[in-house]
This record gives sequence, structure tokens and C-alpha cells, in this order.
Amino acid sequence: MSKVTGVILAGGLSRRFGEGDKFLNKLTGRPLLNWVVERVSPQVDELILNTNAASGQMDGYNLPVVADVITGYAGPLAGILTGMEWVIANGSGEWIATFPADAPFIPTDMIKKLMDRATRDKAEIVCAASDGRIHPVCGLWQISLAGQLRQAMEQEKMRKADLWTERYNLSIVDFSTNPYDPFFNINRPVDMAAAEKIAALVGK
Repeated sequence: MSKVTGVILAGGLSRRFGEGDKFLNKLTGRPLLNWVVERVSPQVDELILNTNAASGQMDGYNLPVVADVITGYAGPLAGILTGMEWVIANGSGEWIATFPADAPFIPTDMIKKLMDRATRDKAEIVCAASDGRIHPVCGLWQISLAGQLRQAMEQEKMRKADLWTERYNLSIVDFSTNPYDPFFNINRPVDMAAAEKIAALVGK
């Protein structure tokens, strides 16, 4: 299996959630970021955190903290590009895998399933889906696309992940939502109550 660098995407402003860094809010006593790290770190060869927050808040995680390489809070594509360029500068391998910092129930077999599909389809990008929805920020990306992504973001002002992915050999892997949607993400404070209910199922 090819080397995969995981990138936790936490670069947004979280306007719908309110002040502060959403991924540090606690779910059953643990920050959301802890949930994500614990579920994704066994799936990848190395893990970095893409955030524009103060790096001192992340010291306890022992992860490289990397701010967006495109300024102005340019969305998930900026985080994807940041991960690609970080690997080019600091690591090795052909793929990055991205995970949102506000999705605490990411499947523990996500990368295996996405990589299997990439191999089968010779795909350049593989994204997860559930309940009829594609989740572009939960995906596997060939690092060789970095130059084209930077060009699209800088010259075309590309910001929508689904518009960019449709240019390439894209595959989709569907995940079951029984007994819960593993890609449930927390956008607003009210979503924490629903997450608490799912967390109870995860713990069983």
C-alpha cells in the first residue's frame, strides 16, 4: 500500500459555530480534534494538522501544524493544497488523505477502502459518500495534482472542491449510514446534542 499522509482540515472560521476554535470544543469530555486524531492516525503513515489557529493551542498533539498556503480563508481546497505542498517539501509518497476536524466519527477503514478503489479504478482522486451525498473533504488525493490545484486557486479563483474534482479521474466510495452516518459533522452548537447520541453508539 502506498504511503499516505493524513491532513486534518481545521482551517475555517467556523462562523456558524460561534467564537473560538470549533475543533477544541468537547464531545463527551474530549475535544473534537482528539476524536479525529484517534480515528485517523492508525490509517495513515504520518499526520499533519492544517489550521490557521494559534499553534500554541496544538502543542499537546505532537503534530506538525501547517497554516493555509493560500491566504484569506479560501476553504477546503486551500487545506488540500497545503497538505500536498507540505509533503512535497517535507515528506515522500504519492497521496494525501483529508479529514475534516469537525467530523468525529470518521470510519476506521476509510483509507483502506479509498485506496482499494483508487487502485482498482486508477483514480487520481477518491472521495467518500454517504446517504446520497459526496463528501469531498473526506478524500484521497494524488500529490501530483498540486501544481494544477495551485494554478486553479490562484488564476481561476477556484474555491469549490466539487467543481475542481470533476476535472479528474474521480471515484466515489459509499459508506453505510447504519446505525449512524460516519461523516456526520458539527457545524452549529445544536449539532453537539446529535453528536452526543452518536457517540453513545460508537462507545457500544
